[in-house]
Amino acid sequence: MSILVFGSINMDLVVQTPRLPQPGETVTGYNFLSVAGGKGANQAVAAARLGAKTDIVGRVGGDAFAEELLEELKGNRVGCKGVLRDNTTHSGLATIAVDNHGENQIIIIPGANGSVGHEDVQRLQPLWEEATSLLLQLEIPLKAVEAAIHAAHNAGVRVILDPAPAPDVFPQQLYPLVDIITPNETEASQLVGFPVNNVETAQKAADTLLSFGVKTAVIKLGSKGVFWATKSESFLVPAFAVNAVDTVAAGDAFNGGMAAALDEGRSLKEAILWGAATGALSTTQVGAQSSLPDRQALDNVLMPPMSTLTIN
Repeated sequence: MSILVFGSINMDLVVQTPRLPQPGETVTGYNFLSVAGGKGANQAVAAARLGAKTDIVGRVGGDAFAEELLEELKGNRVGCKGVLRDNTTHSGLATIAVDNHGENQIIIIPGANGSVGHEDVQRLQPLWEEATSLLLQLEIPLKAVEAAIHAAHNAGVRVILDPAPAPDVFPQQLYPLVDIITPNETEASQLVGFPVNNVETAQKAADTLLSFGVKTAVIKLGSKGVFWATKSESFLVPAFAVNAVDTVAAGDAFNGGMAAALDEGRSLKEAILWGAATGALSTTQVGAQSSLPDRQALDNVLMPPMSTLTIN
């Protein structure tokens, strides 16, 4: 079986700085690095490093970054036959500032990711037969995401949506086609229309998303853990205690880890535990794909298994 990822491929230009600037303020950083990123590519690499057969469909540009991005994906055993090289534009870019507490500010320049459309959705077609899940994010045009959701649903493939960056408006008719949705606090707030900043509001947000039609709502609460709910059960997975230095790609790591567990036939509860552990481990290193853990690192964290807390 395999995991499909439909989404963005970026080069991340990362600056480390003691603190993040306020509007209009200039601060001095102390380190710079360029690393492969993009929410789609990050999720693909996260799953592949945990041993899942993974393919990505998306676009890179006609610039020098393109080959570097593809080599990074292939080096992590991600299938790239579905990646189009678009010579009419540049590869996607992200400028990222990271402070000493691991918090970040990110600006995305879509480049080739902004041209993803129907042609790219068609390249998913030959991959449906072996796929267990389709992972989606919102760094590519929403119309392409919508078409991919419909295609996956019609093919009987599990749809896992990370609604990031949070859209101003998300089409209500798509919610019933989404099997698992995984917003963080900011994204959940945007989707449900009220602030989500603790376990109680996460539970309310999850209930709202379930009422919209999604099968499983997963609210990522950072240091407060992960709350998830279906129509029949709900749980809080406490956060793993780690020394976080960079939270970039933590949400992508979560989705990749969760999908890898589901691909192995593990339960939803165990899959979310995998996601939480993968996300936590990713924060202990700087960068996006460079921070993603392998299977040995994950196994070390999960032994012995961590329990979950039931929310009544």
